[in-house]
Amino acid sequence: MEITTVRFGTIPVQEDKVIMFPRGILGFPHDTRYILFPHGEGSPFYWLQSVDDGAIAFVVMNPQLVQDDYAVDVEESILKELEADSVSDLEVMCIVTIPPDRPEKMTINLLGPIVINVSQCRAVQIVSANEKYSHRHPILAESS
Repeated sequence: MEITTVRFGTIPVQEDKVIMFPRGILGFPHDTRYILFPHGEGSPFYWLQSVDDGAIAFVVMNPQLVQDDYAVDVEESILKELEADSVSDLEVMCIVTIPPDRPEKMTINLLGPIVINVSQCRAVQIVSANEKYSHRHPILAESS
């Protein structure tokens, strides 16, 4: 199938690669189908593009590239929802915010990770209870 997007024009999508978000993403509950693809070769960033609305796309990345001890507590109910046997079946991505006029000030939302069972193409966004995480964690270190 093909989808028409604002950022990428019309792109081919393998239906078996569409990731289902039964609850949507926070703030976007009606958009439940997404595709995930790399921003570019060697880039740490990925695009999470809505299949349902071509105007909705998020930049995401592996949070451990920013905070190497990052961990998410995944409850048993989430494992069942994702049709996963264990946490090792899951991948975690977090949404990145890049200010258009100050890309060096980009941040990552460590409080709202997206947990994906890639083999089942199912995902949920959860809210972390860990108080050490921020929804605006700087990606680039401050220069002195």
